[in-house]
Amino acid sequence: MEQNYLMINPSNVVDNVVTWDGNPDTWQPPSDYLMLVQATTPALVWVAIKVDDKITDYVLEEGVGQGGIGFTWDGTVLTTNQQKPQPVTSTSGTQNL
Repeated sequence: MEQNYLMINPSNVVDNVVTWDGNPDTWQPPSDYLMLVQATTPALVWVAIKVDDKITDYVLEEGVGQGGIGFTWDGTVLTTNQQKPQPVTSTSGTQNL
């Protein structure tokens, strides 16, 4: 069965995501790469914290199948390479033009 695999280079960074059946007779990834099934690999990604339906902050939370290119691997879990998002602040009131 074909599924998405994360190609993790020797520096522990995901270089690519490939669709593969896992059979080395049909394709062989580079020997120095770690191949992990994307759908079953845990990854830390930014998740919004909401208070009264407003985003107040973001925290890293572990989910499965959310890893992608640029993520780093520590031997147990992937971590996003994206910077922490900042909540959008809005001002209310009127402006004088």
